[in-house]
Amino acid sequence: MSILWTILLGFLVGVVAKFLHPGRDGMGFIMTTVLGVVGSVVAGYLGQVLGLYQAGEGAGFIGSVLGAILLLFVYGRLKGKSG
Repeated sequence: MSILWTILLGFLVGVVAKFLHPGRDGMGFIMTTVLGVVGSVVAGYLGQVLGLYQAGEGAGFIGSVLGAILLLFVYGRLKGKSG
């Protein structure tokens, strides 16, 4: 059941990040979910290692969204250079 929650929350994080990040990126449902999950994992790990928050705190969601926005920015830069 935790995998389903991770996917659902990852999708929500990805949607919020895409809403907040300007421009079009052309990602579909699957890539939005992957973006959110990866952003959550990266930001969650860094936030806990740096002692900014503990697992399950609301700041983790905010950190996950910021991590996903960062990934969107990097993705946009890489896609722009290859296209």
